[in-house]
Amino acid sequence: MNAELLQRMQGSTLATGGPGLGFGGAPLGNLFSAIDENTAQQTLQHAWDLGLRYYDTAPLYGHGLSEQRIGRALRVHPRDSYVLSTKVGRLLQPDASVPREQAGYVGGLPNTAHYDYSADGVRRSIEDSLERMGLSRIDIVYIHDIDRHTHGNVQPQRFAEAMEGAYPALARLRDEGTLGAIGVGVNEADVCRDALRHGDFDCCMLAGRYTLLDQSSQAELIPLCVAHGVKLTLGGVYNSGILATGAVPGAMFHYEPASEATLARVRRIAAVCVSFGVPLRAAALQFALDCPVAAAVVVGGRTPAEIEDSVAMARVQVPQGLWDALRAQGLLAG
Repeated sequence: MNAELLQRMQGSTLATGGPGLGFGGAPLGNLFSAIDENTAQQTLQHAWDLGLRYYDTAPLYGHGLSEQRIGRALRVHPRDSYVLSTKVGRLLQPDASVPREQAGYVGGLPNTAHYDYSADGVRRSIEDSLERMGLSRIDIVYIHDIDRHTHGNVQPQRFAEAMEGAYPALARLRDEGTLGAIGVGVNEADVCRDALRHGDFDCCMLAGRYTLLDQSSQAELIPLCVAHGVKLTLGGVYNSGILATGAVPGAMFHYEPASEATLARVRRIAAVCVSFGVPLRAAALQFALDCPVAAAVVVGGRTPAEIEDSVAMARVQVPQGLWDALRAQGLLAG
């Protein structure tokens, strides 16, 4: 990732030289429940006022709604004052007959999504995203969801399609200066690893695999990123909510109800946090912010209060002793 782009990402909110705090656009696509337009715009404005300067979205999020909303909010600001990323791999087609809920998004735009990891699909996806956002440039483009969680048994085929079609097309756009950086955006660390072994990527957006509960990226991916000079943008740092709510009834982990073993582990982590007077969600967020190869940590928000809370949690003082205690109890790797 070029130094200027990295500096703008890392300067977001915290201004400490470490990873920045970014805004994740999935909730503003009406994930799980609808958000009215006024609340969405107030949330984005509050994020800006609090210093967030990295915004991530995707065609999937509300089938274009998140891109539309984020574009509307960002158009009033100088283009070089923020970093914007979106994703490719799904093309949207207008369809007035779509159900109110699609793929967990409620009341999004009347479009259906179709997988397309071809070179032509990439170019069309970027053009469509720019039109929805009303902006002239995207800084970072990720190849979206080429993982087993999304594609199941056909994942190897989808991965090959992306590496043979989407990757070369994005690399050309980067080389021409149209894009600042390219990467993959997935939920599985080994898919990032495989992509980095295949192509010259600048970054990966990894959800839920560098967290207090799941450190599966540490053994192979983090050293590979160091070796290749690749940065991570980390999402899903609360692992679908359980590291924000704690081990409450109905807590979710990796998009599913948490198992009793996971609930028990979270209770132990939370007890250590309590002993140091640190909120669980602050520890969860700052663990990700301490990742040695992170460019940014992305947090979603449905309301101004949720964004304000994330910024506050990023600024809580977390003593080194807390991390030492978690490691001593076998709750953290390393």
